[in-house]
Amino acid sequence: MSNILLAGFGGQGILFAGKQIVLAGMRQDKYVSWLPSYGPEMRGGTCNCSVIVEDEPIGSPLVTTPDVLLAFNAPSFEKFESTVVKGGMLFTDSSLVNKKGSRDDISYFYIPATELANENGLTGMANVIMLGYIVKKTGLFDEEYFKDSLNAGIPAHKAHLAEVNKKALEIGFGYEG
Repeated sequence: MSNILLAGFGGQGILFAGKQIVLAGMRQDKYVSWLPSYGPEMRGGTCNCSVIVEDEPIGSPLVTTPDVLLAFNAPSFEKFESTVVKGGMLFTDSSLVNKKGSRDDISYFYIPATELANENGLTGMANVIMLGYIVKKTGLFDEEYFKDSLNAGIPAHKAHLAEVNKKALEIGFGYEG
């Protein structure tokens, strides 16, 4: 499960989440690719990010048939659900997407990440909660390793976010849904 597509609106932390997956892969000496795509409106407009983590060289950075899809809004769910490979996984923030999957050949995971973030005083951290849940369900990385990697990837000017990132990841890893 190494071809991942993250999609939503600009400002939801889609690109940040993709970067964290890639950084974790880089730290394990994997071949990685991170390709953002967003509309001219930026924050509030459409946004998606192709992420690849492989043991072999990557031929193309574009993910058109993801093993894993994170749909952070209804338009992304509707647009990309059909592109997930058979046996793949679709994750969505059920606080924001009031839609259920229509396929029987992929696994669906509904996590109320925005609601969980708000309830825990972590407004704006739904993307990190989703990361924790995705890493747990896919087994892409070990939980402790990913926590360390996330902290290592925080820029110095945002070091104050280390604890809230850790808390948000723990909520995602601990969610049973």
